Amino acid sequence: MSNMRNENALITNLNIAGVVIAYGMLGISLWLSTDVPLSTKGYWAMGILLLTLSLINVVKYRFDIRQSEDRIRRIEDIRNERMLEDALKEPRSEG
Repeated sequence: MSNMRNENALITNLNIAGVVIAYGMLGISLWLSTDVPLSTKGYWAMGILLLTLSLINVVKYRFDIRQSEDRIRRIEDIRNERMLEDALKEPRSEG
């Protein structure tokens, strides 16, 4: 389990680094582009930020749904295991 957490942390850190680099490159390109008016630059920047927030929400909701499904599956597994144990404990009637 610890190995999986390390892999998840590595992947998360790589994704964060990629986002930071992408924002840095976007900022530099907006800063250096002299042909584009400031209002257009602001519009582009707001669009990118809102897109990022939307993507974060989509990922969060998908993660929440997967976590809920896993929880339900574990509850069903425990219930089935208890039912099987109860069935095995019951004395059989011969005859």
